[in-house]
Amino acid sequence: MPRSLLGQIRSLLASVAFRIALTALALMTPVAVLVSIGLGSEVNRVLAAQTFDVLRGELQVFRGELDRGGMGALAASVSARSVSSDQGIYLLTTPSNGPVPLAGNIERLPAGLTASGNIFKFWRTAEQRFVSAAGLLVPLPDGGMLLVARRIDDQQAFAKNLQLTAFAVVALLTMLSLALGWFFSRHANRRVADITTTARSIMSGDFTRRVPTDASGDEFDELAIGLNAMLAKIEELVDALREVSDNIAHDLKTPLTRLRNRAEAALREDRADAHREGLEKVIEESDGLIQTFNALLLIARLEAGAVDATRTRCDITALVRDVAELYQPFGDDAGLQIVFASDPTPTFFLVNRQLVGQAVANMLDNAIKYSTGINDASSGSITVKVVAVSDKAVEIAVADRGPGIPAADRERVTKRFVRLEQSRSRPGTGLGLSLVSAVARLHDGALRLEDNSPGLRVVLLLAQPSCSAASPISVPGGAGRVGQTASIAR
Repeated sequence: MPRSLLGQIRSLLASVAFRIALTALALMTPVAVLVSIGLGSEVNRVLAAQTFDVLRGELQVFRGELDRGGMGALAASVSARSVSSDQGIYLLTTPSNGPVPLAGNIERLPAGLTASGNIFKFWRTAEQRFVSAAGLLVPLPDGGMLLVARRIDDQQAFAKNLQLTAFAVVALLTMLSLALGWFFSRHANRRVADITTTARSIMSGDFTRRVPTDASGDEFDELAIGLNAMLAKIEELVDALREVSDNIAHDLKTPLTRLRNRAEAALREDRADAHREGLEKVIEESDGLIQTFNALLLIARLEAGAVDATRTRCDITALVRDVAELYQPFGDDAGLQIVFASDPTPTFFLVNRQLVGQAVANMLDNAIKYSTGINDASSGSITVKVVAVSDKAVEIAVADRGPGIPAADRERVTKRFVRLEQSRSRPGTGLGLSLVSAVARLHDGALRLEDNSPGLRVVLLLAQPSCSAASPISVPGGAGRVGQTASIAR
């Protein structure tokens, strides 16, 4: 047998679908065979019962003849039926005739017959063969015997043919089941092979590969659609990781270089005050790097849900107003007025106070940073607003009059280290909106960037959790003080 055929047989036997089909076939075939045998036997029994009913009817007729005309009338009736019936078998004997029948169409009584009915075989001289019959043997008042029987060869042949037909149907269904099992196992193996091939391509680094679909809507199509969605997300995460890695290399190279240069410059000086000044600058640069890494760690913890159970009942209106007041001096230095335009009515929600405070601080820091230096009188104010959109959600909006963000870049700018300013002349790491977005997701909300005509309107939506949370935790880098993440903004 060719090796390829052996391989196909092994693959077929290893297929789960084919093994299920074989198991079902192994369970159903014996049942079908037993049903076929039982069907033949039951048909035979029913036909025999009907034959005995017909024979009992004939006996009633013969009793009537005997009662009306005696033995002569009975013999005449038996003789007439023996001649006219092809299927009927009759025999009338009397003690006076001895072994010679008085009337009938067979020569002698078959052995073993009773009045309750029997199925027997006898030699048919005219046909030169044994035939089957069902008969009743009734004793007569004068000591004679009356046999009334009917051939059942056709009935038995019908029952046998029905049984053979049932066996043939079982055999056909068995072959059809094997064929269908082979077909569906081939189909399942092909779809699984497509998934395996795609997985191997993904493992080899080709994240663009997808599992093919055939629009059939079956389970494999649903699985393929789910896997493709997962692969698209993986590709997106890998691309984001690659972009983050590139941005980290770009954004951290400069402060690390400055750190080294300042340390080297301090070493070249002989004065103690120069050494002290150099160390202070090194510490300042180090604090900036630590703050960047703390922000990255905090975002990672937020996205992993590591601080999910930290909500407490908090007045959002008061919290946002406090952050706005905290940032007012920074706004004054930049020539900007921060306007808190919300109703002072308390708005209580279950939130992580520290994280929400940091998110609002980042939003205000961005607004101040990108509104500074705009030669436009209308850019001199930043509006902060808190709106309870329902008893389950609240929106915090910070609107500036700066250059804004193009609609095409609003989704990308929430990713880590993404900064639309190519020159990167303004301070920042591109982590501010990433942190705000992570805080929104932690609170089952969302971050929206909208056009303020001109300027940008940043909206942080916070949703009410389904259950209360534990007490707040401390975040990396001593984030317990509101506004501490201002330097990591967009």
